Amino acid sequence: MSNPIISELEKRHTVKHYDASKRISQEDLAVIYEAIRLSPSSINSQPWKFIVIESEEAKQRFHDTFANKFQFNQKHAKAASHTILFAHKVEYKREDYSKVIDADIEAGRTKAENKEQAFGAFAFVDMNTDDNGINAPWTKAQTYIALGNTMTTLARMGIDSTPMEGVDHELISELFPELEGYQCDVALAMGYNDATEDYNAALPKSRLALENILTVL
Repeated sequence: MSNPIISELEKRHTVKHYDASKRISQEDLAVIYEAIRLSPSSINSQPWKFIVIESEEAKQRFHDTFANKFQFNQKHAKAASHTILFAHKVEYKREDYSKVIDADIEAGRTKAENKEQAFGAFAFVDMNTDDNGINAPWTKAQTYIALGNTMTTLARMGIDSTPMEGVDHELISELFPELEGYQCDVALAMGYNDATEDYNAALPKSRLALENILTVL
């Protein structure tokens, strides 16, 4: 298929080894951050927080979160240009959604006099909240939408990435107090692969045939 989007996605692969000398430019980072901000979510809830690992101090902190497990991902902590922690709110509440509605009002999507009516969409949150007020499975699902959107953006920009569910969310919460109230179960390393060491780059792309996964009715 001849299409630039398909060509970019065919080239995308999960990087196994980064070139630590190569950095993502500030101009490209600005595009990536805006793409993250524009990610969709159910009822526009945006129940997430993103921590960008950029400084050497932050990279060391992230490196230290692999002390107990998932050491196979530890090398990316310092070699990748940047890593983003994708965290979801553990208890998404009415006051969280109120901030979203206020932003809608400021943007002109919702009239100020209709603010209470706009809370009708919060029923989707209630449907996914347990008796203890926890709705983490639902907020986590929204955060993975942002992850996918970011990975596609990076592919289009020619920037390599490695999605990592092999992270220790307990140690991350301990070493990154900035995430209070949020939980990080997945991180995304970004940068440029080391062509001589990244064995995955040379392997052919492998996916199930379209007819095995898609049905048109």
